[in-house]
Amino acid sequence: TWMASEAIQCLGGMGYMNESPTGRLLRDAKLYEIGAGTSEIRRWLIGRELFEETG
Repeated sequence: TWMASEAIQCLGGMGYMNESPTGRLLRDAKLYEIGAGTSEIRRWLIGRELFEETG
């Protein structure tokens, strides 16, 4: 998401246009971020699964 936002910043208003690949990348990154949950929650779930397998 950060990299897509940086690309939008470089392109200015043109980056937000629907036809722009950077606009699509930002939308896709945001949707993935929302659908997958926050990074902290994902790390917590992975850690819990690893602990259950070994403990």
